[in-house]
Amino acid sequence: MSVSETTATAYPNIALIKYWGKRDEALHLPVTSSLSLTLDIFATVTDVRVADDLPADVVTTADGSPSRAFTAKVVAFLDVIRGMASDDRRARVHTVNTGPTGAGLASSASGFAALAVAAAGAYGLDLDRRALSRLARRGSGSASRSIYGGFVQWHRGDGLDTAGDVSSYAEPVDAPQLDPALVVALVDAGEKAVTSREAMRRTVETSPFFQPWVDASKTDLHDMHSALAAGDLPAVGEIAERNALGMHATMLGARPAVRYFAPGSMRVLDRVVELRAAGVAAYATMDAGPNVKVLCDRRDSAKVAAAVAETDETMQVMVATPGPGAVVGGTSDR
Repeated sequence: MSVSETTATAYPNIALIKYWGKRDEALHLPVTSSLSLTLDIFATVTDVRVADDLPADVVTTADGSPSRAFTAKVVAFLDVIRGMASDDRRARVHTVNTGPTGAGLASSASGFAALAVAAAGAYGLDLDRRALSRLARRGSGSASRSIYGGFVQWHRGDGLDTAGDVSSYAEPVDAPQLDPALVVALVDAGEKAVTSREAMRRTVETSPFFQPWVDASKTDLHDMHSALAAGDLPAVGEIAERNALGMHATMLGARPAVRYFAPGSMRVLDRVVELRAAGVAAYATMDAGPNVKVLCDRRDSAKVAAAVAETDETMQVMVATPGPGAVVGGTSDR
């Protein structure tokens, strides 16, 4: 019997310049480029075992059997890899998220980055980092960034079809003068009612605010590179906060509106404003979910975490720092 197996670990990333909107849904080609920070918490560990005696793909998680929708996404992703490897063997996939799933905490980014590395290894593909980034993008756009650690830019690429696929990948961005932390305020660990995919599609198709945000995001990305190069954390934070709130404005303008803000989200956002008024450089960002992340200097992270934890609706506060890229290894606790 022919068997091959690889385990991989990847971490979520939080976009400071957001990815929101696709110009090609099949290849996950974005409308805009984006820039993120990979974290050192909430790792996903995924094991892929390929064997010629498996009649069909089997997907399991730490909680048992996942939803049909999730299983279908994993199988479709494996089909892409099987085509690349010219290997039609089925696989057994076991994946473990150490953070909340579907709550706007980038579980799909770490999940598909780990799956890309593990499945590529199990099917014998020898891919460099850029190729792994392009591959991870096929499962979840933001997963392209979790292949790398620290600050990372995902290039939108040019064109469609093959040209777009080849040119849309992530790569690391140097910011040696910064020592950032990201304080994660968990106000709702539940799975969101509107998926990111549906919210994104609805926003692109119906929101009158989407194109102005796209235009502004190009300026934000340029300004973000300048701020990172200068080691200017307040500028980095200001740009990130305006970009995130602008993204949420496009969703509120969708028809019907998509609203991820919860009462706890607003409390944390207010507390961040209070921190800045008190002289602490703290800046908020939010993804497609109610949970808030607060960017600050590592030296201020304990103070920021304590302030955020005082809000009534905050369930849990975690302090993250820049994390590593996806790697082979780890244990999925089968």
